[in-house]
Amino acid sequence: MANKRRPDETGKAGPGEQHEPDLRDDDLERRRRELDAKIAARLHSGSDGERGAKSGGATGYGQAVKLSSEFIAGVAVGAGLGWTIDRLAGTSPWGLIVFLLLGFGAGVLNVMRSAGVVAQPGPKAPDKRSEGSED
Repeated sequence: MANKRRPDETGKAGPGEQHEPDLRDDDLERRRRELDAKIAARLHSGSDGERGAKSGGATGYGQAVKLSSEFIAGVAVGAGLGWTIDRLAGTSPWGLIVFLLLGFGAGVLNVMRSAGVVAQPGPKAPDKRSEGSED
């Protein structure tokens, strides 16, 4: 590819000349400044800057502890039930294996419910689309 140069007023392009910035450069610079302003506004909005950042981190750790404890509780209850059934019925290790897997599934479901990925159990809300159309 050939080296493209922009000619100056005389029609010649000098090897080390600086050119005026393109309109694209001006647009990019304007968008960068707008983005900087938006980021600064979000960082300083809400509560005080440093205190808000610390409480956001504490909220994240709290959510992580809550989700992990729900998962561990599901697995532990499943293993405990399986071990108890094995001791009472003499079916070792099948009760432990089955209930450990069931506890794992229950733990995953509890974590997904707490995170809001799966809907909570209970009565369904009526569908708004079907209410208005009575034929």
